[in-house]
Amino acid sequence: MSVNKILYTATATAKGGREGHIHSSDGVLDFDLKVPKELGGPGGAGSNPEQLFAAGYAACFEGAVRYVAREKKVALKEASVTADVGIGPREPTGFGIAVQLEVSLPGIDRAVAQELVDVAHRDICPYSHATRGNVDVQITLV
Repeated sequence: MSVNKILYTATATAKGGREGHIHSSDGVLDFDLKVPKELGGPGGAGSNPEQLFAAGYAACFEGAVRYVAREKKVALKEASVTADVGIGPREPTGFGIAVQLEVSLPGIDRAVAQELVDVAHRDICPYSHATRGNVDVQITLV
């Protein structure tokens, strides 16, 4: 299913690949990228595509859970999502990513919390839609 109407477009430019620099068109993002030591790079000050994807997915997924809670009239006072994004070789060539989302919804009945997470993943979160069938996404309610 495609997007019916674009409501917002984020624009960012990368130069130099994984050891380069990125900036967003509005100037909010403007920093260096560094290859992590685990991938044979120098590590150090600088982000990487996996960190950026993890941050985006975590924020988007929490927003989706909050949206579902509002729609279902569930009083959600506190919530957090931690995203682990791993990268590694895939068959037959290239690299792939895997995602682990840990969702915390303290004070919410576990069955209700699981329903919020399931609906957010299945129906609402655009990152979940984009990764479905392409990326192994595991979700744990903690």
